[in-house]
Amino acid sequence: MTTTVVASAAKVHSSVVEATELPRLIRLTDNLYGAAFSLMKLLPARYIIDQAEAAGTLLPGTPIIETSSGTFALGLAMVCRLRGYPLTIVGDAAIDRELYTRLTMLGATVEIVEDTGQPGGIQGARLARVEELRQLRPDSFVPGQYDNPDNPAAYGSVAELIGGTLGPVDCLVGPVGSGGSTGGLAAALRLSDPTLHLVGVDTHGSIIFGTPDRPRMLRGLGSSIHPGNVRHSAYDEVHWVTAPEAFHATHELFRTHGLFMGPTSGASFQVAAWWARQNPDSTVVAVLPDEGYRYQSTVYNETWLREQGITPAANPAGPTLVDHPLDAPSTWSRLLWARRRFDDVMVPGAHA
Repeated sequence: MTTTVVASAAKVHSSVVEATELPRLIRLTDNLYGAAFSLMKLLPARYIIDQAEAAGTLLPGTPIIETSSGTFALGLAMVCRLRGYPLTIVGDAAIDRELYTRLTMLGATVEIVEDTGQPGGIQGARLARVEELRQLRPDSFVPGQYDNPDNPAAYGSVAELIGGTLGPVDCLVGPVGSGGSTGGLAAALRLSDPTLHLVGVDTHGSIIFGTPDRPRMLRGLGSSIHPGNVRHSAYDEVHWVTAPEAFHATHELFRTHGLFMGPTSGASFQVAAWWARQNPDSTVVAVLPDEGYRYQSTVYNETWLREQGITPAANPAGPTLVDHPLDAPSTWSRLLWARRRFDDVMVPGAHA
């Protein structure tokens, strides 16, 4: 018997941005799906620029200034190169040689700042430098990924893809940095189902959900500032994961599913896989933000891991349930945030 496969008409994309900004939806277990992006931050970078152009606040040739030491910088550099905007990225030492090369090849000017001990740590120092540059160039445009509402709004198209492909989703799990992806996706999905359970994944040393600020080995999620786009009352549950646990999950995602992703994807997968096992009748989607090529010399490199004193390892016991962020131990922890405001979690009864 011969089976004939008729290929459907393929779309010719206008740019690599359009071709790669949306995720692939991949079934990982019976009830767990991964929304696997090549470079998730391409989507808000493109959307923010689109909105600024439409509003007339971004004119041809306008210099753009932004702070990022990771994938938002790369996504923005790609968009700016394609549209002819001069770009300055203010970052820190987390911009490794490979990322620096890619940014500069795309025409971006990269400024590296150091932590001066001011409030907000290195992110505060970066934001301060962006403001200095903005005052020197009053004609410039600052996308402002941490506070610009166009960041979460960009994920409406992803919500349409998920809803149109999978149908109703019971639980969304994703890493929290700027708050754009999890907050934006949940807001859009809740338009059709307000009961969607949102799980934010953070790491110890990040102040977003109330743990004390300290150096973090797990980068790409968490923050030393409170981004305006993190709407705490959107989250039903928060997990804090460690670098060894997340790195192990990153490796497992590749070993088990062939998904070569970065450590924030590993952290998301770690939590989502656990949640899916605990709730086998629920449909769970894990946000997997970027691929692993940037991390070949670090997270996927045994020598680097040894030098950092890190042994990737699973936590078979699962997360420790705590009642307050300050009670979270230095291992995988979980708090039922219950859609409360930040102050209501940190100081119960503060707004009673």
